[in-house]
Amino acid sequence: MAGHSQFKNIMHRKGRQDAAKSKLFGKLAREITVAAKLGLPDPGMNPRLRAAIIAARAENMPKDNIERAIKKAAGGEGENYEQIRYEGYGPGGVAVIVEVLTENRNRTAGEVRATFTRSGGNLAETGAVAFMFDHMGMIEYDAGVANPEAMFDAALEAGADDVASSENGHEIYASADHFGSVAKALERKFGEPRKAGLVWRPQNTVAVDDEQGEKVLKLIENLNDSDDVQNVYANFEISDALVQKLSA
Repeated sequence: MAGHSQFKNIMHRKGRQDAAKSKLFGKLAREITVAAKLGLPDPGMNPRLRAAIIAARAENMPKDNIERAIKKAAGGEGENYEQIRYEGYGPGGVAVIVEVLTENRNRTAGEVRATFTRSGGNLAETGAVAFMFDHMGMIEYDAGVANPEAMFDAALEAGADDVASSENGHEIYASADHFGSVAKALERKFGEPRKAGLVWRPQNTVAVDDEQGEKVLKLIENLNDSDDVQNVYANFEISDALVQKLSA
């Protein structure tokens, strides 16, 4: 019976992982279709589409799925998704930005509001917290691609605004207007990045205690559970002890 029970647990876990992967692929496909609809279906001429494809490849999304999502846009198929940004506060006064793509504004607004409320936070007016963030392009590379000095020099030459290098990799930031050209210049030098796209980068972070940190992380997890939510950004900082606890 122990072996059977273990097998069931493994299958249950695999089922959860498969469901999460399927949900992620659905979100990635939605972003690819919207990006292709808003611009040209050619990733070489459409920075947002290029970034969406890079994100999909990073998650091992099958090539057929990517091509199907682009063809949907070219053929005018699929839902007409509306891009909406929600802003609010989480536990500890943490500022949160939620980006969604939805075909039903009322449903999504209700879901996002309820998620904030259940987590001890509250939804605010648009613009209430966005001023605490910079909307920028971010390009990520593995640490082994170049040493910090070489990456800084290349990013500076490409027109980037900032570089953050660590043992986990390089994060290159550029203004939204220059994101496409910076990404192309770096790709010519270092190859395809592991991630690229427009993000909301907090200007400053808010330190929260471990209890608040866990609540904020749960809020972000619950928001991401929604099929409509594409990205969640927050300006909080948690302790090393909590990071180690969650990684264990």
